Amino acid sequence: MKIAFYDTHSYDKESFAKANEKFGYTIDFFDFKLSERTAGAAKGFQAVCVFVNDVVNAEVIRILKEENVKLIILRCAGFNNVDLKAAYDAGMKVLRVPAYSPYAVAEHAVAMLLSLTRHIPQAYLRTKTGNFTLEGLTGRDLHGLTAGVFGTGKIGRIMAELLSGFGMDIILYDPYPDTKWASSKGFRYVDVPSIFRESDVLSFHCPLTEQTRHIVNHDTMKTMKSDAILINTGRGALIDSKALVHALKHNHIGGAALDVYEEESKYFFNDWSANVITDDVLARLMTFPNVLITSHQAFLTNNALANIADVTLGNVKAFENGTELVNEVKPV
Repeated sequence: MKIAFYDTHSYDKESFAKANEKFGYTIDFFDFKLSERTAGAAKGFQAVCVFVNDVVNAEVIRILKEENVKLIILRCAGFNNVDLKAAYDAGMKVLRVPAYSPYAVAEHAVAMLLSLTRHIPQAYLRTKTGNFTLEGLTGRDLHGLTAGVFGTGKIGRIMAELLSGFGMDIILYDPYPDTKWASSKGFRYVDVPSIFRESDVLSFHCPLTEQTRHIVNHDTMKTMKSDAILINTGRGALIDSKALVHALKHNHIGGAALDVYEEESKYFFNDWSANVITDDVLARLMTFPNVLITSHQAFLTNNALANIADVTLGNVKAFENGTELVNEVKPV
């Protein structure tokens, strides 16, 4: 089996080369993303492996089919960038990695929360230049506050348990609530309006669907506490970014910690330090002292990379052997 890997970086190459020692596939790593312009590079490959910012729309799938690609494998959990119906109609299987290291994402979300509420980035920059003043660095205890967790899959459940360890009151939302687990932990499920209204910290761990797209918007943020913190390590388009800028400017919320951004594909994973960022919304978000942005980094641990590589190549093996495709994604 020959596999074309799109949008790869050094850590992808290292983790997949190591995992492939027990599989023996022929892998070519491309630095560029999959799109209509680059889909032809898959000529001669039976499978393509893509990441969160690759474009796998109907036109890309048409080109891949012409090149006799049979399999689309995602080295991530999300699949909102894939036209599943077009893939199904083309007879192409789509497989993903539903879980790799949920601790990696949840722990990164907690790290961002602590960094934002205790002003760690500002304090670090000050002391690096010999400035040891504390003016403007007053934070607040998490203990006793209410943490909302929006989405209680594996990552969301771990996030809730971690925040509970700080002595926070945990409220939850999920369209498919795990009430047995919640009851055993002393957590409670609430409806969407309540989780926005009651949370001091609101962390998102749900997939991007038509129902959740821009779930954080002008109306929902107006109902939040003026000092509430948003955390998003899920998908960028869960938040209406323009509405977020407006809410921050008018002190409707207390701040935001973002590991994802809805228009991130041009910037994230690349070095723009010597260039002009022309995305006015992203540039504006970067100016707020109460906004912390990391570039889709939450998954990036050795544990997670090893798990992603093993499951991804295991998915290929299952397809090749004709065994059950437990990680297949199909159109609804």
